[in-house]
Amino acid sequence: MDEVYDVIVLGTGLKECIISGLLSVDGLKVLHMDRNDYYGGESASLTLNQLWQKFHGTEKPPAALGSNRDYNVDMIPKFMMANGQLVRVLIHTDVTKYLSFKAVDGSYVLKQNKIYKVPATDVEALKSPLMGMFEKRRARKFFCFVQDYDEADPKSHEGLDVTKTTSRELFAKYGLEENTIEFIGHALALHRDNSFLDEPALDTVKRIKLYAESLARFGGGSPYIYPLYGLGELPQAFARLSAVYGGTYMLSKPECKVEFENGVAVGVTSQGETAKFTKAVVGDPSYFTEKVKVVGKVVRAIAIMSHPIPNTSDSHSVQIILPQKQLNRKSDMYVFCCSYTHNVAAKGKYIAFVSTESEMDDPMKELQPGVNLLGPVDTIFYDSFLRYEPIADGSQDKCFISKSYDPTTHFETTVHDVLDLYTRITGKELDLSEKDLSAASAADE
Repeated sequence: MDEVYDVIVLGTGLKECIISGLLSVDGLKVLHMDRNDYYGGESASLTLNQLWQKFHGTEKPPAALGSNRDYNVDMIPKFMMANGQLVRVLIHTDVTKYLSFKAVDGSYVLKQNKIYKVPATDVEALKSPLMGMFEKRRARKFFCFVQDYDEADPKSHEGLDVTKTTSRELFAKYGLEENTIEFIGHALALHRDNSFLDEPALDTVKRIKLYAESLARFGGGSPYIYPLYGLGELPQAFARLSAVYGGTYMLSKPECKVEFENGVAVGVTSQGETAKFTKAVVGDPSYFTEKVKVVGKVVRAIAIMSHPIPNTSDSHSVQIILPQKQLNRKSDMYVFCCSYTHNVAAKGKYIAFVSTESEMDDPMKELQPGVNLLGPVDTIFYDSFLRYEPIADGSQDKCFISKSYDPTTHFETTVHDVLDLYTRITGKELDLSEKDLSAASAADE
């Protein structure tokens, strides 16, 4: 490897593939390496045989589950917000031409051990049992404020400075009840815990606006879309993009060792050969074990079922958020379901995931509230993994490290990390505000 590259990327997880694609589009010379012989890293989609191999060793899956080739089971299950940053990145890089999407049927929230649909229209909101009649009026006034809010137009601020006013104070202004605040904060604004209540309300307002805009995008029952054949399609699509712009890909490269001179990374050695770079080495935490710290642990259940999740109107794809307070926990729990209609399972089969930030030592017991919502399952697997974050920002040693994936079932936090990495590497922000979102369409049937 005598060539010198601008950037070397280690690992073909989704974050790394997006960064590789963005930098390639910018005209940088990128070498992308992975110790595995497949794309996706931790965020790969597995066939049925691969799933059985991962959790049962060499055991063969039962024939009743259907054909191996029909399965694409995400290891990091997440939906995309239809107007969210990931869709904007896909459009910015023109990766949409490699992908097909399907609108997600519904978004739900747990309240007092029952699941309720998050209202998708004004009519649904008026009928929703999530709020009483008087509370609906108060909530409507709050939503009108959020909908009309424009940072650049003081007339829309109603005398509030949401860069200083906390979310708690904003909700109090409209007299909203605790249950309503919980549903808005966790199921619409997608906050992972209640710390947002004492932070400036601008972030919450922006999140609710994004939810509403995404919901309006396809006129479906949720603000989410999901790629056909699973999320494993995304890393491969970005890999194709990078290749189009001259990026070089090398799979099955064991022991990718980062080489340093005077504490600064200069190259990567694998199989006795060293590739040099001038700007940065980028990678997931597994390639930089001495430069990351443990910040948490995710536990997850993966279930294969022969039916949709009960009480979700027979939906083929749903997200259910279980707010922390409903479970007497510190963080939310998430249920994600997709099915054969997304080409991720055999005909008539559904894949459901239950995920949360671990707060105890027994994943089966910890995930029980979410698993209880699934009804009978054909088979279920339990998984857990540590979450890592880089110790430094990469400016000193040229090592730019992504964060591990969190338990959320949407991509917003993932993309924030990618865009932060991009800015740290290039010194500039990626402007995604003016993208023509019609370039990403989704079927809703």
